[in-house]
Amino acid sequence: MATQPSAKAQPQYGEASIRVLKGLEPVKQRPGMYTRTDNPLHVVQEVLDNAADEALAGHGKRIRVTLFADGSVGIDDDGRGIPFGMHPEEKAPVIELVFTRLHAGGKFDKGKGGAYSFSGGLHGVGVSVTNALAKRLEVTSHREGQVARLVFADGDVAEPLVLRKAGEGDRRTGTSVRVWPDAKYFDSDALPMQELAHLLRSKAVLMPGVTVSLTVEKTRDSQTWQYKGGLTDYLSQTLNADPVIPLFEGEGYADSNETFAEGEGAQWSVAFTEDGHVVRESYVNLIPTSAGGTHEAGLREGLFTAVKSFIELHSLLPKGVKLLPEDVFARASYVLSAKVLDPQFQGQIKERLNSRDAVRLVASFVRPALELWLNQHVDYGKKLAELAIRAAQTRQRAGQKVEKRKGSGVAVLPGKLTDCESRDISHNEVFLVEGDSAGGSAKMGRDKECQAVLPLRGKVLNTWEVERDRLFANTEIHDISVAVGVDPHGPNDSPDMSGLRYGKICILADADVDGSHIQVLLLTLFFRHFPKLIEAGHVFVARPPLFRVDAPARGKKPASKTYALDAGELTAILDKLRKEGVREGSWTISRFKGLGEMSAEQLWDTTLNPDTRRLLPVQLGAVDFTGTEQLITKLMGKGEAASRRELMELHGDAVEVDI
Repeated sequence: MATQPSAKAQPQYGEASIRVLKGLEPVKQRPGMYTRTDNPLHVVQEVLDNAADEALAGHGKRIRVTLFADGSVGIDDDGRGIPFGMHPEEKAPVIELVFTRLHAGGKFDKGKGGAYSFSGGLHGVGVSVTNALAKRLEVTSHREGQVARLVFADGDVAEPLVLRKAGEGDRRTGTSVRVWPDAKYFDSDALPMQELAHLLRSKAVLMPGVTVSLTVEKTRDSQTWQYKGGLTDYLSQTLNADPVIPLFEGEGYADSNETFAEGEGAQWSVAFTEDGHVVRESYVNLIPTSAGGTHEAGLREGLFTAVKSFIELHSLLPKGVKLLPEDVFARASYVLSAKVLDPQFQGQIKERLNSRDAVRLVASFVRPALELWLNQHVDYGKKLAELAIRAAQTRQRAGQKVEKRKGSGVAVLPGKLTDCESRDISHNEVFLVEGDSAGGSAKMGRDKECQAVLPLRGKVLNTWEVERDRLFANTEIHDISVAVGVDPHGPNDSPDMSGLRYGKICILADADVDGSHIQVLLLTLFFRHFPKLIEAGHVFVARPPLFRVDAPARGKKPASKTYALDAGELTAILDKLRKEGVREGSWTISRFKGLGEMSAEQLWDTTLNPDTRRLLPVQLGAVDFTGTEQLITKLMGKGEAASRRELMELHGDAVEVDI
């Protein structure tokens, strides 16, 4: 009897297949999840931020950075020095834990008596990431009449902690860190000098009276920054155009009896110019937020509402002109420094602030200050009003030109489309919403000026194998095409995009499995029959939350409500509440069964508000068009059941389709 050839041996999957990464291994395995990997600047910045946090807390007046000839970087401060006694629970020196444990630090201890009231480091993974990605790291701490020295190599202790009494030449307090970044983790091991100098200068700007210096050993060059004039001096030196009005500067911080925690607030300096490149820099607890965030949104809201109020008070607005925030904000240069007790950043590299309350926080201080200033200086107020009105008129004229090009042969808009008032395509957006109940909440919660809503009935047709001339037989697809203003087309066509009515086409579905299915069906429609909309960056997917957590007041922080996209975010929120000392079970967790369950205010706050929502752009990924087309054929084709099964067996636990 003939025997069949043995199948190729398959790898065994069992208990031994599960690998647990310990200590700093996760950082070494996936450094890009914890820091930038184009160069070592961010890992150096983690040490610098710790020194700045000491100065921010009032415990230091000097920060010195040295670039040594051997490629290492030294950061010295005169703060309190990192504690080096034994940790009561971990039974290891605290200074060792700070550099070797991912979630260890003094910045989780908030409120009265905490080591840091305001700081940028909130993840507890800062200098431990620096250590993980360094060939060698030396740290020396001066405090309590003693000097502690500890040396690491590849993230592990190389020379155990050594203590000695402080000598005659030693400083009284402070920390010195010298780090040798490991080139294998970075695209380039060279520090970008211009960015580093800008970072150090900004620290000096934000901490008047603190001296920050940079020394390059190889060239013997050195620079020192100290700004007694703060933000306004810095902005004046950086601007390359004359401001229309004098620089508007101010600051405001909350008292203990207000909505916000005591000490939360902002300091700002704003210049309005007619021409020239705008300068925009923002910081949260001294951390530069290059991608902006909710504190910048608060500044924008405060400036706009103050200018609009002044214009209305003095009856300056011409008939038929409608002001938008961008009309005021477009020519604004600013430096903004916010203090937030417990900031939530987007990602570990902290480029963007996501804290929702920061919008109200900053706006609540900026608006009254600017309103008062404008009404005290009416001539300057009128100059600023003229600048904003002129910008609005230019914008409206551009919108009218686009409208005229459409001609008179436009199809009648769908009756269920609740359109927006503006005709400015770059500003307008339409939400394709699942179901009439969700559509009702979206209509009530939206910004009528620029947000339109088109409710869809049930699940959209799978159009992957539908011929283009049969598409309009389906009412939902017909309505989408007419509302958007672009006809169906192929990847090699050149459709007429002049009829496009919205700059953003947003798919808004429930955060559950059915909602994901509707998302896939709509993405299939756009990829197959409207690919140029995706290519031009007009298609987006909104990400509504699945859970809401209501937490009671604790310490300085008032009662709060937080939204979570999924179970993973929910777990992280609950862990954070426990760390803040909130009693187990004192919070309330609500699960949204669908968008229709959300009130108009909740839907605006989480999904529609441009300042606080999460909106994912849909883009063509690294795979070429043909490759993506073949992949979606497997997912959506009617005769592809076998291919789908194979795909699910291979990638069922982590499918990612990037279109």
